[in-house]
Amino acid sequence: MRKTGILMAISSLPSNFGIGDFGPSAFSFVDYLVDAKVKIWQILPFNRLGYGNSPYQAYSSVAGDEIFISIDHLVEDGYLSLEDVTTFNEETTRVDYDMVRLMKSKHYRKAFQHFQANYPLYEHDFCNFVQENDWVVNYSVFLTLKDENNATCWTEWEISHRDWIVDKKADLTIYQEEILYYQFLQFVFFSQWDRLKAYANSNGISIMGDLAYYVGIDSLDVWANRELFLLDENCRPTHVAGVPPDFFSDSGQRWGNPIYNWERMAEDDFSFWIQRLHLNQRMFDCIRIDHFRAFHTFWKIPAHEETAVVGQWVEASGYAFFDTLFKQIPEINIVVEDLGYLMEGVHKLRDHYRFMGMEILQFSFTEDGTVKQDVLEGFNKKLVYTGTHDNQTSLGWFLGEPPKMQQKIKGFFADKGLKGNVVEQMIQFLLFSDAPIVIIPTCDILGLGDTARMNAPGTIASPNWEWKLADFDAFEKELPKFALWIKESNRLD
Repeated sequence: MRKTGILMAISSLPSNFGIGDFGPSAFSFVDYLVDAKVKIWQILPFNRLGYGNSPYQAYSSVAGDEIFISIDHLVEDGYLSLEDVTTFNEETTRVDYDMVRLMKSKHYRKAFQHFQANYPLYEHDFCNFVQENDWVVNYSVFLTLKDENNATCWTEWEISHRDWIVDKKADLTIYQEEILYYQFLQFVFFSQWDRLKAYANSNGISIMGDLAYYVGIDSLDVWANRELFLLDENCRPTHVAGVPPDFFSDSGQRWGNPIYNWERMAEDDFSFWIQRLHLNQRMFDCIRIDHFRAFHTFWKIPAHEETAVVGQWVEASGYAFFDTLFKQIPEINIVVEDLGYLMEGVHKLRDHYRFMGMEILQFSFTEDGTVKQDVLEGFNKKLVYTGTHDNQTSLGWFLGEPPKMQQKIKGFFADKGLKGNVVEQMIQFLLFSDAPIVIIPTCDILGLGDTARMNAPGTIASPNWEWKLADFDAFEKELPKFALWIKESNRLD
């Protein structure tokens, strides 16, 4: 296997509505991939964004974020007329999430009115969708009650709302229309996604999805499954997730996600995880599982601690879980993010199930400016990247190195006979390597600096998750060069 992929978040696509979505630009992006002989489109999670607009703090690990619904397709499908549509923030290079939600929601409300007025036309497909996705009703109740409680975390709701998912005592009759509205949005979201994925697959493009290991406290996942998390009597986490101090951070990373109760999960054969992965397996051709190491051991931080310095490594139920998973979904296609400090047991777990791991070129240089020998030797069984959404862009990384190191890196690539600037050389180096899959972020194909960085782990402030293309002009200009390297390196599988 010698495949090439591009990492591109849906949100980063060009759009006339302030954020990339499932509309015409997404279909055009597929066409670009086909022309360049790229075979894999890796995306980022597109679950309902929560705290900090992070896809790793989503309101649900299964529900889609309606912000990615295409208004163009709502017109095409008859939910809206052209007269209903107002474009905004065309050609912007940053996503203003609050503004986009406000503007798009006005269009969604009009589309919902059409849906209600013409319900018999949609009833069969809509009812089948809700029946086949039993989480949709609870998710719609969750968002409705969240709105009713001023968007606060469910742990702060009035008791009857907080505990409805447990006792079903609160009367939700007055909220039925709003609950239906949120079900409608999920129906449209998945209809549009299925159409885009089918188009990609029909053109030989596989979609690699991204599954967050942890879920956010303010989510349907925790609200509806409290017993599966380490919570106190007030439903607040007793411990939270993160990673300990390392070379990159003296205080580690305190993510704040609640910790799984693995013993309780094992009692029902890990049904929470199996259901998540079953849906993801339907949505994507391949699933990248983030923070894979936590299936072996995870860093458990007392919730009262403000940093990740204090904590302990705790063993998870990785072998029992994956044995169960492959019995129930034997055909599932998984790759894993296995970066950072890893105990030997993490490697053994990965290799036991023959999962393909990852390597990042930015992290692979020695002090003398050469790529580590053990990294090179492991390329033949890895997904390799110049960088990911959690790293600096490759140009930003290179410019941040000391001048002497920059010269050594330049010399390394010159000795390999590679031409162009350093970022172009990094891309070529990976394409001509023996790695079975090479994935390049769009920002590196464009040679952009850190203004195009997607996320800085451990931080929640802007501009995380905001970068997007204003248009495809620069991408069109750079793509033929990338396509030529793909052809020359024989990555045409």
